[in-house]
Amino acid sequence: MVRGKTQMKRIENDSSRQVTFSKRRNGLLKKAFELSVLCEAEVALIIFSPTGKLYEFASSSATRTIDRYQKHMKELRGVKSKVSSDSNMLQFKEDAHELEKKLKSLEISKRKLLGDGLEACSIDELQELEKQLDKSLSNIRAKKNALFREKIDKLYDEEKLLLKENARLKEKLHLSSPDSQRSRQNEDDQQNSAQDVETELFIGLPESRNMRLLQ
Repeated sequence: MVRGKTQMKRIENDSSRQVTFSKRRNGLLKKAFELSVLCEAEVALIIFSPTGKLYEFASSSATRTIDRYQKHMKELRGVKSKVSSDSNMLQFKEDAHELEKKLKSLEISKRKLLGDGLEACSIDELQELEKQLDKSLSNIRAKKNALFREKIDKLYDEEKLLLKENARLKEKLHLSSPDSQRSRQNEDDQQNSAQDVETELFIGLPESRNMRLLQ
């Protein structure tokens, strides 16, 4: 009779799950023992049941095997770190080589733009250099014009401020001059005299005013 394939999913029935655990646990412990004897392998097996109960098997000592495992993993991490470091160093060297090539290419282009080393240039290369120079000159002129406009606007603003300050100082000087003070004093005297005449005409009882008008 052919056994059906076991479905790899959690067994819902508690009793069935416990029975399966016991059978599989015993089989796993037996396989671990056979492996250690037949192949002279160092084997350590640790199992916790669903209820938290511990089952273990060790061909020598579980603690010793765990210590050996941790030491091995530490050494392995060191090897990986060295490999990674060597790989990073190789990448750094490749990047530095590429940067050196780019710097040399830029230095050659710079000398050509300055008019040096043009002997080996073809017509197409010279035309390309001419285009680059024209573009650079256009950018320089645009930047220069922008700075000029900014400077002119700043001068206009300063001129407006100076004109306002000049007008304020002229007004202040005019108000504080002797002629201006005398003019204001004359105006005040004339106003006071007019007020005195008007007061003299209208002070007193109505009969007194009428008698003075008749006299």
